[in-house]
Amino acid sequence: MAINQRVQIGLTATLLLASATLTGISITAFPFYSSKTGNIEALVPITAALWVLFGLSLFTLRRVPVRAAIVLVVAGSIAISGAALLGPPNTSTDSARYAWDGIVQRAGISPYRYVPSDPALTELRTDWLFPAPVIGVDGQPECEGARIMSVEEPATGDLVCTAINRATVPTIYPPTSEIAFFGIRLFVSDDEQYWPMQLAGFLLSIATTLVLLRTLVKRGRDPRWAAAWGWCPLVATEAVTNSHIDALAAFLLVIAVVLAGSGRRWLAGIALGASIATKLIPAIATPALLRPRPWTVLIAAVGTFALLYVPYVIASGFGVLGYLPGYLTEEGYETGSRFILLSFLIPGVGATIVAAILIAATAAVVWWKSDPADPWLASLFVIGIVLLIVTPRYPWYALLLVPFIAMTGRWEWLLVPLALTERLLIPSVELARITVAIAIVIIIVISARRPGGIPLKRWGVEAWNSLSRRGVNVTER
Repeated sequence: MAINQRVQIGLTATLLLASATLTGISITAFPFYSSKTGNIEALVPITAALWVLFGLSLFTLRRVPVRAAIVLVVAGSIAISGAALLGPPNTSTDSARYAWDGIVQRAGISPYRYVPSDPALTELRTDWLFPAPVIGVDGQPECEGARIMSVEEPATGDLVCTAINRATVPTIYPPTSEIAFFGIRLFVSDDEQYWPMQLAGFLLSIATTLVLLRTLVKRGRDPRWAAAWGWCPLVATEAVTNSHIDALAAFLLVIAVVLAGSGRRWLAGIALGASIATKLIPAIATPALLRPRPWTVLIAAVGTFALLYVPYVIASGFGVLGYLPGYLTEEGYETGSRFILLSFLIPGVGATIVAAILIAATAAVVWWKSDPADPWLASLFVIGIVLLIVTPRYPWYALLLVPFIAMTGRWEWLLVPLALTERLLIPSVELARITVAIAIVIIIVISARRPGGIPLKRWGVEAWNSLSRRGVNVTER
């Protein structure tokens, strides 16, 4: 092995070690929920540094020999995701709901039947999810502690302290998620806190890295690009530390696209249906998988989705909708306020209408032009464009996008999860608009400078295959 190659290996390994170390520090030394105001001032520069290290690691990896690169991809994924296990969730309380839904199901109760604060479930309450109120200086009971919120108990009006967000509304999660919550909680005590779900996120993260590596190699593409998922700060933070169930949705969607690309369309539809039944959002990738026989995938996906819901519908009826209608209203989808770019140009419900038109148009073009043998680029475009249109406040939604960046080598799309991360950490709509707009401009410019230009200009099956091949050659040099 040449000295230069050894230097590149050593440099990349050093950057990965720095990333893993800083990931652990960000979780243990600056917990976001350690105070009423959190640690935004510390998390912003640390997160920025993690993304810089990530970018440098990807850059130096290009000159590492393939075999050594594969070892680094796996080792780096394990090290960074492992460091993300060192502390409790730091920017989200969603995993408290995950744990509660699993605890409720283990007791033989549908998670859609009662809200967490309902007195009917008092016997299931654990101290870490429902700490007892304390008496304040004014002699009145109050809630204190990291992540703890105050709600009123239905019917009684008593004060309830809980780590569960939206504890007065039903769960929003679809059946694949609920099955996962149940399975994860099945073999651990109710007193175990966040680590079971974090461990599941760690395993999903590594499994996704391995699937991407195998698929890249099998398709003759550069396996180094699997690092775009395995080393990504978003994956460490949101799939592992905050253990968002979106990691499972992303894994199942990757499996669906692998199966679709190899012609196993019934199985692809089953995996797609299971992915959609995890978080609903993966439905946006459906158009990329519909050619050439759309009904095969659709029937399998819809059938799987419906089948997964059956036991919960039997137990709870229409209650399986949970808090979804209320959530859509709360998040501003009905009024259009959620769409930060469109709402700037088109105030009110008009933004929602335009967003729906743009999403429908994107889906139609992707379905029309997608390559059934290579659906990765189509999936990247439809997911990425929808995220840019919707601009959610939650960066973990972009976990669906990152695997397709890895499979296509379209590194410029990493600006989407980066922009969404900025929106979470710095709650300024004006800054978020600027960040997202800059991301869009850079994505367009970089795409236009790639061999063949922007794919939409010459987006036929033959042109797409040619463009994909040339894109891989560029990344390998």
